[in-house]
Amino acid sequence: MSGEPQRGARWLSGAGSMVRRAALPALRTANRRDPAEVVPLRRPHEPPSGTGSGAASPYARLENGLAVLRVVRAVGKEGEKAYRLDGWCGDLTVTCVPGPTRLVAPAVSLSNVRREGEYPSETLRAIQWWSDNQAELGRWINLIRARHGRELSLLVWDDTGYELPWELFWVPGDARHGLDGGPLGALLVMARWLNVGLADYDLPRRTADCHGRVLGYLHKDMADDRHVFTAYESQLHQEMTPFLRALDTPSERRTGLVYLGCHGTYGTTVSRLSLGDRTWAEFNGEDMRVLRTDGALVCLNACHSGRFVDNRAQGEHALRGFAELFLRKGAGGCVATAGGVGDPESRVLVRRLVHEMAAHPRHSVPETLRFFRASAVREFGSLAAIPTVRNDDGQIDQVGQKRVLRLLYAFMFHYYGHPETVLHLVTDGGPRTGKGAGGER
Repeated sequence: MSGEPQRGARWLSGAGSMVRRAALPALRTANRRDPAEVVPLRRPHEPPSGTGSGAASPYARLENGLAVLRVVRAVGKEGEKAYRLDGWCGDLTVTCVPGPTRLVAPAVSLSNVRREGEYPSETLRAIQWWSDNQAELGRWINLIRARHGRELSLLVWDDTGYELPWELFWVPGDARHGLDGGPLGALLVMARWLNVGLADYDLPRRTADCHGRVLGYLHKDMADDRHVFTAYESQLHQEMTPFLRALDTPSERRTGLVYLGCHGTYGTTVSRLSLGDRTWAEFNGEDMRVLRTDGALVCLNACHSGRFVDNRAQGEHALRGFAELFLRKGAGGCVATAGGVGDPESRVLVRRLVHEMAAHPRHSVPETLRFFRASAVREFGSLAAIPTVRNDDGQIDQVGQKRVLRLLYAFMFHYYGHPETVLHLVTDGGPRTGKGAGGER
């Protein structure tokens, strides 16, 4: 599903069946950003830094229980690529200046997780090491957890493009406050954000929930995904052109979810980004009026759909990618993948996701994702006992590596949007069949 060159030893064989049996849970949907109920950012006294026009400091005022972690590009003492952290949650703040432990960290990117690549256990250990080096951040997270408990929501606004795995950030336990440690995305409700070029110094805006039918495109290799939506009003297409035509034609039937199940590719330039054989630029040329009118949640069940490119090659200092594109077009939120997820694993995920959305329509999308990740952690077992690469006989521990792989897959699905976004799929009237040209159903 990836357009990237494969590298490294082929350590994994026959992973599909084993991962397919994994009891992975579910995800949810999102809100749209209309000019209403905006929490304004405080303009910083220092000039903006990082990619795009985002500021180095976010809001002067946040809703009670909502925290923001701002991540912006910076330069280390030796001129290295680095980043700065600023966190806000009421009067609890944290600032982590660029330093020797806050440099670009390619070894912790979830894009490394693929069957011909780094050993999953080594990637997980690298993420733990990276997390341990951010002690100030870990302490701040525990302070806001202790204050707000289960009411806490965290929005990570990261404009660096460094692919830092915040959902897997290892939070230390805090016995004094009775707080368990573990991966951040399994401990609390969290969402992501980035500058999508709509307004300077602006976080996602809360509006109505994502409510309505499913409008989707399914590549022939993922045609079986149609069974996920049989209980809902849906219009699913097997060719891209009629799907895009429907996405640009507002209907009396509101759209709550826009779903793409297809292959995705990634490269170092925008021209190397694609979904279902269409390039980023080709998608960018579409109006997608349904997103603007309905504020639908977009779910991209495609490899690398949540990765970004610094678009300097086209003369701008901005991050571009598919999550950014759909948000800029008006989507209420976007679920996308941080790397290459195999087909069987993706199908398990989306089926659990839709099941959870139907069973708990009042839960926010990020809350459903938190449940999904927490379930994967429970299935994995003790995170203090990560499998080694090789057994005592010198052979690769493929069973152990597959266990870690399943865990990493669960944290590879990221949500961009407001932390309180919810999804309600319509069941009245049963599933609908698309009748336009091009083989849609």
